[in-house]
Amino acid sequence: MIEVRDLRKSYGALAAVDGVSFEVRRGETFGLLGPNGAGKTTTMHLLVGVLRPDGGTIQIAGEGDPTRPQTREKLGLAPQAMSLYPDLTGEENLTFFARLHGLGGSALHERVESMLALAGLTDRRKHRVRTYSGGMQRRLNLACALVHDPPVLLLDEPTVGVDPQSRNHLFENIESLRAQGRTILYTTHYMEEAQRLCDRVAIMDKGKILALDTVPALIERYGGASLIEAELEEPPVDGGHAGTWDGHMLRVPSERPLEEVARLAGSGVRFTSLHIKRPDLETVFLELTGRSLRD
Repeated sequence: MIEVRDLRKSYGALAAVDGVSFEVRRGETFGLLGPNGAGKTTTMHLLVGVLRPDGGTIQIAGEGDPTRPQTREKLGLAPQAMSLYPDLTGEENLTFFARLHGLGGSALHERVESMLALAGLTDRRKHRVRTYSGGMQRRLNLACALVHDPPVLLLDEPTVGVDPQSRNHLFENIESLRAQGRTILYTTHYMEEAQRLCDRVAIMDKGKILALDTVPALIERYGGASLIEAELEEPPVDGGHAGTWDGHMLRVPSERPLEEVARLAGSGVRFTSLHIKRPDLETVFLELTGRSLRD
């Protein structure tokens, strides 16, 4: 549904998007991850035609130019910056965006009602958006992106600044959309979101794709060993176990943590506490992009 080939965009000497290529399959939720300044939002702007690329090609649902109306009608965009009119009501915002896409009559009414329900805002439909909480605005932002029923959905940091209940509501909406066969491109700074929602992810930095695969495959390739943290009642007199000691705490990296724990238990030590920290998507992200601050 989305095909990007050798996409490039520079601002003077800065290559914001530098030869990016990826494909988002029909019905897939695809995560685009990266630190601040990685090029994610520029890529999104290129995909919707807000920016023109310096090079490369974009195909969306068989259409080759995202500035053309017939391409844009197949796209729904929920940008990081709210695309809402604060002095209109929730219902009026949805009606406005639906009419921009040519909806009218009963079809317009049905889509607005459906999107108010999806956002959990039916009882607040007549309230001005400026009175909504951050979570309510994020939910409405998603609903406005969906009001014309597009097959492709672009979500740019859709859960920034929302409460846990609204975040969970958005997650459930996105999972439901995926189950319906919607194609979703999802950018986020939250690794646990990508790990939960995305079929595949691409990790991007300095305008380039560093790695692209399923989450389990990325963890297998870049995650490294698990870390066993075992607090013992009494450390052995000779400290005779592999790993590092900090008082009574033993830390052991291991590719087979359960086998290592069984070996420790079989050696006669008594545990006060035991924790196995397995590598996850955040481990992979930091391994690929580094730990230095990005302000």
